[in-house]
Amino acid sequence: MFHYIKGNITMKFEGGVVIEAGGIGYEIFVPDNSSVYLADSKETVLIYTVMIVREDDVSIYGFHDKEALDLFRKLLTVNGVGAKAAMAILSSMPVGEIKKAIVFDDAATLTKANGIGKKIAQRITLELKDKMGAAGGFSEAMEKVVSDSAKTEAINGLISLGYSRSEAIGVMTGIPEEDLSVEEYIKRALKGIGR
Repeated sequence: MFHYIKGNITMKFEGGVVIEAGGIGYEIFVPDNSSVYLADSKETVLIYTVMIVREDDVSIYGFHDKEALDLFRKLLTVNGVGAKAAMAILSSMPVGEIKKAIVFDDAATLTKANGIGKKIAQRITLELKDKMGAAGGFSEAMEKVVSDSAKTEAINGLISLGYSRSEAIGVMTGIPEEDLSVEEYIKRALKGIGR
């Protein structure tokens, strides 16, 4: 098992890179939005890896940091989520956004990933929500927001305007004022979102 591989990127292919280390070219699958995938050819990189061995295949999956690696491993524990599905999720948005979607029970955001349907997304949020809470750092803020009924109504209002649940809760946690009207919360939230 390799913990990480450090070497030069010698080639890129759809969904991965080839890294030469010690005279060997390792074919490594990486998320499409990874800094490793976006790096220049011939650049030296350090990539944290997971090797998955199946009956008919041996594949290496790589990540630019341990947080992404940890999330990949957690996604693999969900029944029905394989390496390709986990990579699709990690390719679709930053790690922090994925964690936020899981903690805020926002399956709709996860379905933005290629090949991830509603049922799998719901299973991911259900099975990983408790594992993500402390690590995601969002639980306490979410509990505070949800306990405020005006903020809860404002969140529902933002969702009806087309924002995802995690976007709505995320922007609402950034509003420090309390005891505002639902309309005031929505106005401040829209300013925070940039509209």
